[in-house]
Amino acid sequence: MSIKIKFQDLKSADYKKAWQYQEKLFEEILREKTAGLSVRDDNDPIAGYLLFCEHPHVYTLGKSGAENNLLINAGFLEKISATYYRTNRGGDITYHGPGQIVGYPIFDLEKINLGIRKYIFNLEEAVIMTLKDFGITSARLGSASGVWLDPDDPVKSRKICAIGVRASRHVTMHGFAFNVNTDLDYFTHINPCGFKDKGVTSMEKELGEKQDYGRVKETLKENLSSVFMMELLT
Repeated sequence: MSIKIKFQDLKSADYKKAWQYQEKLFEEILREKTAGLSVRDDNDPIAGYLLFCEHPHVYTLGKSGAENNLLINAGFLEKISATYYRTNRGGDITYHGPGQIVGYPIFDLEKINLGIRKYIFNLEEAVIMTLKDFGITSARLGSASGVWLDPDDPVKSRKICAIGVRASRHVTMHGFAFNVNTDLDYFTHINPCGFKDKGVTSMEKELGEKQDYGRVKETLKENLSSVFMMELLT
C-alpha cells in the first residue's frame, strides 16, 4: 500500500501565517501519535502533509544561526520590502521570495519508515532529479545540506536549494527553498546559510531565461512522490 500524503498549494503566502499553519498541522499529527491513531482525511489514514508556496520577501534565521549573518538593519529591511523572523528550524539564515518554490513536508517519518538523514537525502534527491529534467547537473556538498552546482569547486560552488528542518517525535516541519526565478540580489544582504565564501544561483540564472514556474513545480511534485514512494492526495 502506498504512503498517502495530503498535498496543498498555498500559492503566495505570508511567511508567519504559513508557519502558524505548519505548526497547527504539526501539532495535529503529534496529538494523533500520542493517541496511537493515524491522521485521517475522509476516513483514509495519511502520513502527513506536503505544502508548497511562495513567500513575499523574507529572511529567516534558524535556531542555531548567527544574527550577524543578516547584513542589514531594520530600516533597510523596510526599504527593500522584506521581513525577518527567527525560527525554530535547523540551519542558519536564508531568503525566501517570489519565484522560489518553498516546500514544507510535515511527515510522520515513522509511518514512512525513514530516519531524518534519509529524509533530508530524499528531499535533495527530488530536487536533483528535477534539475536534471531541465538540463542542469547538480549534487550534494558533503559538509552542508541542500543542493549545489559544482560543489567540488571552491570557486564556482553555488547553492540552488536550501534545506532547514525541525523534527520532534519523528514528525517534521519546515523544509526546502528551491530557487527557480528568484531575485538573487536579495541574497547579497545575508551570508546565505552562514557561508561567506559560497554563491547562490537559480534555474533562471543557469539557463539564461525565466522558467515556467508551474511546470517546474509539477515536475518537483512528481519527483517527490517518486522518491518518497507516496501518493499525493489533493
